[in-house]
Amino acid sequence: MSISDTPPPTPPVPPTQKRSGCLTALMAIFGIILLLPGVCALLFGGVSVFEDGKIASDIAPLVFLGLVVGIGGVALIWAAIKGRRG
Repeated sequence: MSISDTPPPTPPVPPTQKRSGCLTALMAIFGIILLLPGVCALLFGGVSVFEDGKIASDIAPLVFLGLVVGIGGVALIWAAIKGRRG
């Protein structure tokens, strides 16, 4: 038995599937659409704080829901952009 000078074979690299450009564009468009409730929540929450010094209890859940939806839009845009690079 002799030691050979050839390196051991490298394992095959699994092929990566890239997302289509159409899906990336749709994700970005829906992300931008989901940003609109977040902007409205910031607007109405800011007006409420400016007028009364605090967010009114009747619109606080709506402001929170709008911010959550807006954060979802940011996450969707981020996933569309980051997923396309990889």
